[in-house]
Amino acid sequence: MSTATFAERRAALGLCVHCWLTVLLLAVLVWTSFAYLSVDLSSLFSIESGSSMARFILRFFPPDLGGEFLRRIARGTIETLAISALGTLLAAGAGVLLALPAAGRFGAALKVATRFLLNFLRSVPELVWAALMVLAAGLGPFAGTLALALHTSGVLGRLFAESLENAPPEPARALTLGGAAPALAFAYATLPLITPQLVAYSLYRWEMNIRMATVLGFVGAGGLGQMLYYELSLLHEPQACSIILAMLALVVLVDAASAWIRRRQMRSGG
Repeated sequence: MSTATFAERRAALGLCVHCWLTVLLLAVLVWTSFAYLSVDLSSLFSIESGSSMARFILRFFPPDLGGEFLRRIARGTIETLAISALGTLLAAGAGVLLALPAAGRFGAALKVATRFLLNFLRSVPELVWAALMVLAAGLGPFAGTLALALHTSGVLGRLFAESLENAPPEPARALTLGGAAPALAFAYATLPLITPQLVAYSLYRWEMNIRMATVLGFVGAGGLGQMLYYELSLLHEPQACSIILAMLALVVLVDAASAWIRRRQMRSGG
């Protein structure tokens, strides 16, 4: 046996032992978590639990398709779409403004302060922002819009700042050496390079905010989520089923629209 072959087998054996130790550690952690939380999976898969779950699901069908209720769902759908779109739009504008100092365009001190602000904005979950905005602005879609805008500003600001940092500096430097002002060099050299990334990040966050806008309604932030919380509180399962189906349809449509816009952008960019 050659020295190279022996070394390869020894390295493979060491990797195998490392993998098995990792799997064993994960298994111990999972078992410990179930034991600590007192989760009994056997009761979940018992016949009694299965029949109880089936009866619970059947109470949601058939969904309520009454004309008046469908009109309410349509208004809630439009409200949810508006909350997510306006919140994402406000966050994209704030993200661009915050990304400039966060990328170090105005000095190291302002970069540190802006990155701390971005970390704070995105570290607070949307539901917490929504609860705070409901207390500050009252129940309704305005609170949901503010909550999405605040959290998404932190996310998009960080992503936009990284795009600025990774942008090639040569085009802007060439314009600056040619006598152009720094602002014009940024607008005509750097910004066109990163615009496709900014649009893609904004569309991805819009997709996520559609889902989150439906959840924010559970704390009174308007839209389909608030309708769903109201109907579930009154045990109106058929009405809740109609709202859930509307949520599903809205998410599918927005995902398809966002994917279509990104494909068009990629084709036009290519």
